Amino acid sequence: MTPSTNSPTNSVTSPTTQSTNIQSHDPPLPTITTEQTHSKRQSKTPTWLQDFETGEGLSEEEGQFFALSVTDPTTFQEAVGKPEWEQAMVNELQAIEKHDTWELTTLPAGKNVVGLKWLFKTKLGADGKIMKHKARLVVKGYSQQHGIDYQETFAPVARFETIRVVISVAAQRGWNLHQLDVKTAFLNGNLSEEIYVSQPEGFEEVGNEDKVYRLKKALYGLKQAPRAWYSRIDGYFIKNGYERSINEPTLYVKKVDGEIIYVCLYVDDIIYTSSSLKLVKEFKRCMEHEFEMSDMGLLKLFLGLEVKQTDKGVFLSQENYAKGIVSKFGMEGCKVEDTPMNVNEKLMQDDKADKANEVIFRSLVGSLIYLTHTRPDLAYSVSLISRFMQNPSKLHLGAAKRIVKYVAGTTGYGIWYERGVPINLIGYTDSDWASSVDDRKSVSANVFSLGSGAVTWSSKKQSTVALSSTEAEYVASSAATSQAIWLRRILEDLGVPQEAPTVILCDNHSAINLSRNPVLHGRTKHIEIKHHYIRDMVAQQRISLEYCRTNM
Repeated sequence: MTPSTNSPTNSVTSPTTQSTNIQSHDPPLPTITTEQTHSKRQSKTPTWLQDFETGEGLSEEEGQFFALSVTDPTTFQEAVGKPEWEQAMVNELQAIEKHDTWELTTLPAGKNVVGLKWLFKTKLGADGKIMKHKARLVVKGYSQQHGIDYQETFAPVARFETIRVVISVAAQRGWNLHQLDVKTAFLNGNLSEEIYVSQPEGFEEVGNEDKVYRLKKALYGLKQAPRAWYSRIDGYFIKNGYERSINEPTLYVKKVDGEIIYVCLYVDDIIYTSSSLKLVKEFKRCMEHEFEMSDMGLLKLFLGLEVKQTDKGVFLSQENYAKGIVSKFGMEGCKVEDTPMNVNEKLMQDDKADKANEVIFRSLVGSLIYLTHTRPDLAYSVSLISRFMQNPSKLHLGAAKRIVKYVAGTTGYGIWYERGVPINLIGYTDSDWASSVDDRKSVSANVFSLGSGAVTWSSKKQSTVALSSTEAEYVASSAATSQAIWLRRILEDLGVPQEAPTVILCDNHSAINLSRNPVLHGRTKHIEIKHHYIRDMVAQQRISLEYCRTNM
């Protein structure tokens, strides 16, 4: 199968003149008369579109919480005629052709054609200023057929817990954190399937409009694109002497002559830090030779997390994101709250209150969930309101609004990792008892600190009903133990093994005794086997559950 000789290899031009010629071949749109309008069949909104909101029909109270950004074009027609977006599209196609991503050919009989779509996004920096206009040509992956167009799709990404651990270790050792961004990362992924896509809108080749592109490499939007990219870069790291962590498949470590370098991968964003400036420069040089990279310099902004590096340590926050939440839901100038929730507030599913707008509530809760990546003080309250995503009431919305009022007064809060502090892992675990009004289940909570700052935290409702406060605390301690073991393994991969048992502080004597001995057998024989995992870890001296008073 040979490509057309007219394939535009190095001659990508502005879409303005081409699109005009293409659109001139389109048939005129039919005119709808008054009679046709009245007789048109009324159709219901499909189920998969019911979560989309246009803003029409909202009450004044609901309207102030609804915001929709219209700064970026949503279609190709909206972008045409604007120089910044036209240039962005030209740059995207030049990158595609540079990577030899496709070839123009005739569609073989019986093959499926997958459509393409332009997406437009204005990239902002940590200070809110425009960095660049980005046009991305994506595949309409929803039209792919399993078994024909793709097989496996899974690709790992770094956990935020891992990112915080790497930042904490680097900060406490006084290492600088750096960042690289892979340009058009998915275009580096090799495909094993035979996939054909249509020509991009506005850039159809004159005289060959009926032809299609056969993909040699992955494009954004393909279901298997993330997997293809991960396989490509994972193979590169392994080939060049990096060890992939068994406990975190996107964490790579390399040791050279007593020095060490960490590399953390999140799709096309790469964080790296090292004890040696030589290793940092060598890693950057090799990556730029293998891939087309953007050197972002010292790590400042990563997935919405703001990183401020100083001589004394690293401060991790989401200040601009928090301000954006307050602004998005119309809460600027509101009276701030001192706490995210009322201490004695009990929320339930069927509270007899009027129903709130589901779209607004879900958008608000989703925004707050992402904010918890640097705000452990929000973990419990956000976990609580997230239970009511289905059929939320005005009381649930009021509880969410109170959290936003608290955030409005604490936008600058974050986590401080101080330089020079010993890298010792310590955990705290706690639980309430039967706090859920709907099903009487308890809530497990834990937080782990590495040196001077917290690196992981959790607040989660237990899967079973606890028959006593001891059982609730014991189940919570078991969950904390699992997290502690994972953290110990990550630290061992980073060359910072924890020699002594990891101390987990608990405020329940009975739970501590139960972790050491099979006491209270008559009252605990019903507890699921998985929760007794803590006993083995205590016996192996990897975990030490110790008492801590509730009121210090």
